[in-house]
Amino acid sequence: MSSACRPAPALNAPPAAAGWLPLVTLAIGFVMAMLDVTVVNVALPSIALQFTVPLTDLVWIVDGYTLTFAALLLLAGALADRYGAKTLYLTGLGVFTGASLLCGLAPDADTLIAARMLQGVGAALFMPSSLSLLTHAYDDEHVRNRMLAAWSAIVAVAGASGPLLGGVLIHQFGWRGIFLINIPLGLAGIWLARRRIAAAPRRPRALNPLSHALGVVALAALCFALIQGNAYGWTSPPIAATALLCVIATALLVRRERRHADPIIPRALFATSQFAAANGVGFLINLAAYGQLFLLSLFLQHARGADALQTGIELVPMLAVFSIGNLISGRVSARWNLPASLLGGVSLAAAMSAIGMLAFSPDVAYWPFTLVVALANLGVGIAVPAMTSIVMQVSGKHHANSAAAALNANRQSGALVGVAVMGTLLHLLPDWRASLPAAYAVIAASYGLTVALAWRHLRRARNA
Repeated sequence: MSSACRPAPALNAPPAAAGWLPLVTLAIGFVMAMLDVTVVNVALPSIALQFTVPLTDLVWIVDGYTLTFAALLLLAGALADRYGAKTLYLTGLGVFTGASLLCGLAPDADTLIAARMLQGVGAALFMPSSLSLLTHAYDDEHVRNRMLAAWSAIVAVAGASGPLLGGVLIHQFGWRGIFLINIPLGLAGIWLARRRIAAAPRRPRALNPLSHALGVVALAALCFALIQGNAYGWTSPPIAATALLCVIATALLVRRERRHADPIIPRALFATSQFAAANGVGFLINLAAYGQLFLLSLFLQHARGADALQTGIELVPMLAVFSIGNLISGRVSARWNLPASLLGGVSLAAAMSAIGMLAFSPDVAYWPFTLVVALANLGVGIAVPAMTSIVMQVSGKHHANSAAAALNANRQSGALVGVAVMGTLLHLLPDWRASLPAAYAVIAASYGLTVALAWRHLRRARNA
């Protein structure tokens, strides 16, 4: 029977017969969210030129999205359990698509920043739900594993291709094109999900809204202090008050989590130091990796005179190695073990970043520069799957969802801090001959701390 004559499957058809359609449908939202983490970096000089905004506003355009994304991930997971993953997925995709339209039509930087924060809200709502719906769509374990492997490959390709896609869109349509492309994709994703994705069972649990609110306040205060410190002055009353608010909110959150009957992160996960250490590793890796991406996007355009398209092309070999590292990580872990993959990968990243600190300048040739950055990113690509496996191993099946949500939230928080720190460095040291080595000193230190943390707490982890 031809596909044109075959009747459409019912909405609640058996998941085993679903084929590739659920994967493609749910990947639409995930790919948009991943692209919007990276693609906007290439557009920053174009946005700055049109709106004539300071560096702090450019940092907010990147970090506004990451802030709401990171702050709401844990809450979104709980909401998906309570109200249904499909409901949250459709809601989040609708919010994200509408916010993308606002970004594309933004008349000024403030509106763009607000719309980017709304994008982060939408992404936080649908990201946890998408993986839950994908897992539910495939009953057969072997089919499910194949689809999850394809899912990981799609995510890796989306992250690596973001700057190139952004460069092409900016070259053809201007910076607004990187946001407006989400409109047809988002509408297609909503239509397909409504028709082709079956609802997953609900698992109602306590929301603990006060703990989530304290977490949001603490992260928002930290973000504001790091980004606006240069503008207001690091000892100014607004920055001092915001820093104090961050400390108070964090202290109250820790106190409440220790005493509450339903903490947002189960206490059992902290029975050993490995879970906290692995989350620290995730935070530091993202701080360095996303801070570097922000840095490189500005460096290639401001210091070396590349346009948006050239920047996207020049970033491809530096970022594509993340996917290569992800692919070989499993083989490295099978040959040795998970800690070896993690320690080896971050050690390589630390060593290459230290070389960058000593050797990089605005006059450095492109290919030696690219080789050093690519080797560092290859190490990160090897380390991240091992880190994730260690977290899942430590958490066990019972707490796997909470552990994964906590790790993702910590990694996004690291990305937020990394971009803010790079923005601060570029503000304090506007000369690239000073700021580039200083930035790589921070990156190398972050990877070095990751090595120390993994060696101290994670080197005895076992392969699953």
